[in-house]
Amino acid sequence: MSDDAAGLPIGFRYDEQYTPPRPERVSNVAITTHPHLFEVDPRLMERWVLQQEFPNWDSLRIMNARGDHLEWMHRHFASKVMAGSKLLAEVETEDGGA
Repeated sequence: MSDDAAGLPIGFRYDEQYTPPRPERVSNVAITTHPHLFEVDPRLMERWVLQQEFPNWDSLRIMNARGDHLEWMHRHFASKVMAGSKLLAEVETEDGGA
């Protein structure tokens, strides 16, 4: 393996790139691997959806871009934006608070 200008080894470390931190259960259906990265437990989806392996950096890139993507969607497709809590309150009112 060769070294870069700073004398650090250049090379691809598969385990380092593709092995996420140990998942922690957040709920019956959700796990978290990286801080603030919540996912549906893959075991619940593998019957219907083939699971892909993502490198750690790509999972974090996608997570960090969610706000920008949501803002873009709002600018292009939403006539108004409502908080989810407001929608849930309306649903509870319609259902009689049950």
